[in-house]
Amino acid sequence: MPTRATDVHRAAVLGSPIAHSLSPVLHRAAYEELGLTHWSYERFEVDEAGLPGFIEGLGPEWAGLSLTMPLKRAVIPLLDSISDTAASVEAVNTVVFTEDGRRIGDNTDVPGMVAALREHGIEQVDSAAVLGAGATASSALAALSRICTGEVVAYVRSETRAAEMRQWGERLGIEVRTADWADAAEALRAPLVIATTPAGTTDALADAVPERPAALFDVLYDPWPTALAARWSTAGGAVVGGLDLLVHQAVLQVEQMTGRSPAPLDAMRKAGERALAAR
Repeated sequence: MPTRATDVHRAAVLGSPIAHSLSPVLHRAAYEELGLTHWSYERFEVDEAGLPGFIEGLGPEWAGLSLTMPLKRAVIPLLDSISDTAASVEAVNTVVFTEDGRRIGDNTDVPGMVAALREHGIEQVDSAAVLGAGATASSALAALSRICTGEVVAYVRSETRAAEMRQWGERLGIEVRTADWADAAEALRAPLVIATTPAGTTDALADAVPERPAALFDVLYDPWPTALAARWSTAGGAVVGGLDLLVHQAVLQVEQMTGRSPAPLDAMRKAGERALAAR
């Protein structure tokens, strides 16, 4: 565990909006399970304009930060270095403060996606489809670059988004073909479908789920299940949810910030499930 000039260790999640974040529930569950009684984890509403001042005001008791939208790219110029994974998608969701005051950025979303898929027995696919083209979609492409041996088809709403996804594919070394969102029902026949769109966006696709679907990774966790995930599960297909991703990426954050490994995956997942059930 990192040693600091104080017995108190602080961490937090930053973003805007942030009130919905489950990160405090997951991290606090990990601290309790690990016996880290002097650790705290909070949430702060911080936008891009307020981020530099917030980070500059942190004291030596701070161990790390989790970042959500819209800060994952805005934080990069404020850091001393970032990992290759974070650089590959130009997004940092984890900052660790070292004993000598350095700020190190990483992206645990990408390995978190891979770990969540692996937990459900999905270690390699020969092709895949991605629904959407936002920041999460680029992380999905990065994850697929590690497990997909063939083509990825990205279903998007505009040629601008299509061009962005093709550029990400070139950057990440994975073959990306783009298709119009109007044809998104065709995506559901892929061996692995990753839905990265906001709540409600894929609801209309539920009726198009094939009789024997393969695997769906829907990154949403609230509300859950989505209409698409519910129909997919009813049809007998494998479903990986947003809570799976959230927990696996948080596990990696806890390990980096506290220096304790392995983080308690099961305790963190159960805490997240209880919190969602109470909403």
